[in-house]
Amino acid sequence: MLRGDMTSGWIDTARRDLRQELPPMLRLGAPVVLAEIGWMAMGLVDTMVVGRVGAEAIGAVSVGTGVFFTVAIFGLGILFGMDYVVARAHGAGERERTHRALFDGLVIAAVLGAGLTALVYAAIPHLAALGVGASVRGQSEAYLRALTWSLPALMLQCAIHRYLQALGLVRPIMLIVLSANVVNGLADWVFVLGHLGFPAYGAEGAGWATCASRAYMLVMFAAFAVWNAKINRTGLLETAPRFEWARFRELIVLGFPIGIQRILEVGVFSCVTLLAASLAPAALAAHQIVLNAAALTFMVPLGISSAAAVRVGHALGARDRPGASRAGWTAFFLGAATMLVSGLTFVALPHPILRAFTTDLSVIEIGVSLLAVAAVFQLFDGIQVVATGALRGLGDTRTAMVANLIGHWFLGLPVGYVLCFSWGFGVTGLWMGLCIGLISVSFWLTAVWSRRAGALAVGGPVSPPEAVTSVT
Repeated sequence: MLRGDMTSGWIDTARRDLRQELPPMLRLGAPVVLAEIGWMAMGLVDTMVVGRVGAEAIGAVSVGTGVFFTVAIFGLGILFGMDYVVARAHGAGERERTHRALFDGLVIAAVLGAGLTALVYAAIPHLAALGVGASVRGQSEAYLRALTWSLPALMLQCAIHRYLQALGLVRPIMLIVLSANVVNGLADWVFVLGHLGFPAYGAEGAGWATCASRAYMLVMFAAFAVWNAKINRTGLLETAPRFEWARFRELIVLGFPIGIQRILEVGVFSCVTLLAASLAPAALAAHQIVLNAAALTFMVPLGISSAAAVRVGHALGARDRPGASRAGWTAFFLGAATMLVSGLTFVALPHPILRAFTTDLSVIEIGVSLLAVAAVFQLFDGIQVVATGALRGLGDTRTAMVANLIGHWFLGLPVGYVLCFSWGFGVTGLWMGLCIGLISVSFWLTAVWSRRAGALAVGGPVSPPEAVTSVT
């Protein structure tokens, strides 16, 4: 009887916490999710338009995007450190500190934009050494040369984006990103297929279209930040930029592990793409299509993860530790529920999903098996990214880095390589390795969050070993 009473009490508490936290989480999370889907939709449209050119063009965009984001994601990850600093300062009512975090973020973004652009350009002539086949290498190089010009704008807009999002100003972000899809789609129509007097650049045109859409978003994000500061008199425009090493160090110490974690996470998918590039063009095309489909569904828990980081940070700033625990667990529930639906969709509708991208029967045949593997890891992928966001809200950015290193690179990728090239599973074997890696990372991060959330729920200290002392 006692055990039954305890179980009933736990369920009642969980329901009460969910009812309390779910509305604010949805108000913040829904626009963030739509914005993340908007980001992903640009890549999907690029692939769909380029797919009309041929399987080699799809493969070229796949390889180029993989190389680009393996580098760019490090810079984006460093700027994710702003989530903790700005959200916690906002929750504590420290307006000036949020503004200074924006200035620091912009400086870091400018340096990263210049340095990473040079790094990508230096890597372009070496695609052959990375195993990229001759059939797609030329188009991959042209696409990368065009795409890399968008890197500075991407870094700067990310800094403004993280600032606005941590303040809870998520609807304008959503509208800007969604409207950028119109810019990107029109630019694809002009540059990829050749209209309005422009030649058909094919895969390279998709790179120029991305440049146009990212320049547009940078202008719009900056304009809104200035407009909001003037209308609401936030003090942003009156805050003088002032360099203080302690503030910069806080962002770097928080952001560097996120940058490494994102490289490890995205890099393993890029590595799989490069390995797939050594296979037949149909296998590479199927890999890219299913990767896009899985990445699209991933945008939902990724948005929830960002909302979790903000909600947990706001609660900690307000010294509401039980509220931080509620926010994290509510995000877990939302992430798991949405990815269960995604997995079932992949199993039920593989052919309609694949035919949205291609009519090549050989590509579709391979893609069906890849979608089946992707369906298996949907739940675990959603849980691990939500856990990463919740822990980021606590200031713990190192746990996810270590979990991704071991789970993906020491376990998932080696297993996938053996399944693909030694056991004859082909590209499906690579995806099975990805699945194993994601499952291991999911269990690790959930265990860590559960321990930290247990302390928070009773008002205990956060005390992660990685916690960063606030800098005022």
